[in-house]
Amino acid sequence: MTRLLFFVLIVLALGAGFAWLADRPGELSIIWQGQRIAMSLMVAATIAVSVIAAILLCWWVLRVVLTSPYALQRHFRARKRDRGYQALSTGLIAAGAGDAASARKMLARTKGLINADQEPLVHLLEAQAALIEGHHDDARRKFELMSDDPETRELGLRGLYLEARRLGATEAARQYAERAAENAPQLPWAADAVLEHRSQTGEWDHALKLLDQHKAASPEERKQLDRRKMVILTARAGAKLESETDPKGARDDAQAALKIDETFIPAGLIAAKAYLREGNLRKASHILERLWKATPHPDVARLFIHSRAGDSALDRFKRAQKLEALHPNNAETLFAVAQAALDAREFAVARAKAEAAARLAPSERAYLLLADIEDAETGDQGRIRHWMNQALKAPRDPAWTADGITSPEWLPVSPVTGKLDAFEWKTPVSEWQGPVEEGAANPAEEAIRTLPPVAIPDSRPKDRPAEPEKPATLVPDPIEVRRTAGSEPEAPATPAKSPASPVSPQDEPKPFFGGLPDDPGVKNESHRASSNGSSSFRLF
Repeated sequence: MTRLLFFVLIVLALGAGFAWLADRPGELSIIWQGQRIAMSLMVAATIAVSVIAAILLCWWVLRVVLTSPYALQRHFRARKRDRGYQALSTGLIAAGAGDAASARKMLARTKGLINADQEPLVHLLEAQAALIEGHHDDARRKFELMSDDPETRELGLRGLYLEARRLGATEAARQYAERAAENAPQLPWAADAVLEHRSQTGEWDHALKLLDQHKAASPEERKQLDRRKMVILTARAGAKLESETDPKGARDDAQAALKIDETFIPAGLIAAKAYLREGNLRKASHILERLWKATPHPDVARLFIHSRAGDSALDRFKRAQKLEALHPNNAETLFAVAQAALDAREFAVARAKAEAAARLAPSERAYLLLADIEDAETGDQGRIRHWMNQALKAPRDPAWTADGITSPEWLPVSPVTGKLDAFEWKTPVSEWQGPVEEGAANPAEEAIRTLPPVAIPDSRPKDRPAEPEKPATLVPDPIEVRRTAGSEPEAPATPAKSPASPVSPQDEPKPFFGGLPDDPGVKNESHRASSNGSSSFRLF
């Protein structure tokens, strides 16, 4: 396009020049070797332009003739190279699809058309073909050659890294990843491998330095880097707090993690513990209250309630009620209040809050808390066993879970796979838990409805020998009915009642079978016994 435009401009300039000469006629005379040559100015200009054009044309023809051998050679070389790249592309596609025969065939064709020293992708195709065919030693040698070439260093190191991972050579894989990260810290696979190793060994300073060197290419990657930085800062803060060597540094790291995400519970707990060790209860409570408003968590409630040393059980109960005011109508809130109320011996409040927590979120610990309340208040073994049975069937409590295992506290690295930021607060999968049917009754409501009544305590004197257990009702025995002539029928004996534990009318004992036996012979004998004015009864 540029050449065409340049040519048009030259033609227009020539036309304008000839038009200008035509408007201004004149003659041109030349005397050369005694000869006088006269012509018009227009003819002279035309001859000059023609001579220049002829010279340029001759030069072009001469240049084409002189450079034709090289041009032909370049044409055939370019054609050969195009065919080689076509074969290389087809071979890489075949290797990616797992077609070893086609990949090897295209490799042979590519080597005949392209020099491997000039095109590094030929080594890659050869290594991929060897991997597909199962020749791992040949592939490893190719990757080593590629790692020595500056153009293919990262590609060769990645191949060696994957081979080391396949063989289980963790140390060799780490070294390959570190070499790649030193030259190209922006490589995700190298950065992740080195970061996991630094995290497993607790080298949090080196891990943070590696993260700072990595540059995010997208908002999603930036968010992932911030998350990892927050986890590493929290882990370093926890290590400092646990060693008790630098509580101020632990607090600063935890606060830096909270700046990234102010609802990250592990960082908030570490920051609050650091403030408590410094005696700053106000700031610790502020952090815990902010976490509780965002997401109620049992660790937050436990630390908030027991944050002041020397508090009585009643004081802890009041702090639990403060949490309820911050986030009411929540299962975790109700459970925390119920636990504190139990410690303060406020059994009515503890039972009400625990039952409300079980209704909102039936869980194992809610029923165990109800069993503890029952044990402390009534001591009724039947009711305790009832709640323990419900706990066995209830869903498991949420816990810090990663790779199928649970931990009592948050950990930065999974102990199974070594993955960073693997632990999540969730309910572990239980093999006993079945599907929940739509419209099914609340299990907590059913458990509360079927709770057995409190057993009546035995009021027998301690020095009196124990008697066999007997039901609380009297029923005529169909076999043991006796007649005694001339005596009044004995009134049915009633079980002794303790004055301290009166029985309401609805709790009055009722016959186990609902009435007298309906055997005809027994009825006749009983009637005759009544008519004779004598009868005998015994406890059934």
